[in-house]
Amino acid sequence: MALEPGVILNNLDYLLWGRAPEGEIGGLLLSVIMALWAGVLSILIGAPLGVAGWLHPTLARRLLFPLADLIRAVPLLFLIFWFYFLIPLLVGGTAPGAVMVVVALTAFNTASVMYLVVAGFRALPAGQSEAAHALGFTPGQIVRRILAPQALPNILPSALGLGVMLIKDTSLAFIVNVPELTTVAGQVNGRLQVYPAEIFLTVGALYFLVCGALVLLANRFHRKRGVRW
Repeated sequence: MALEPGVILNNLDYLLWGRAPEGEIGGLLLSVIMALWAGVLSILIGAPLGVAGWLHPTLARRLLFPLADLIRAVPLLFLIFWFYFLIPLLVGGTAPGAVMVVVALTAFNTASVMYLVVAGFRALPAGQSEAAHALGFTPGQIVRRILAPQALPNILPSALGLGVMLIKDTSLAFIVNVPELTTVAGQVNGRLQVYPAEIFLTVGALYFLVCGALVLLANRFHRKRGVRW
């Protein structure tokens, strides 16, 4: 059966940004926005937790790592479902579905960011921090001036993988009917019913383009820094 490109052309704007002209962002644009928010929040929360876990190994073993493992042991789909229904119930109010998805994605990826930071610091020679401590550097100065600049190139490849996964994980928001790319594609398919191949091939291509762009940008950054991976 031949593909019908006209179906995609007629619905491409809806797949890309939903009903943004009417004030309701959706489609690929909403997927990217949710991934960006979750990524930034995961770094802002996970990186300090990773530094704390490296500075205080006992705290990490007894509290941080068990909590992180508990969160990562739960399927992300269930986290989204629970956050969407439980948080409004606990606070006695309502919240947009996209916000709850961002919260769930942030919780899930904060644990991964924390582990990345701890692993990146532990991969560096222990003698560097010991020498800096002997010279009178505070723990904060050791992290900012000595360890973080060296660990960052080692952390970036894995952080890139998390970013790509975030883009793809936003598709799970369909479970709470948030109008991101996969949800609006399902809506278009449900309305037309006879063009699933055209619609979902296009959706796959859009995810591929966004994730591929992230990989290309990261490769360019690494080439400028002379880092091979």
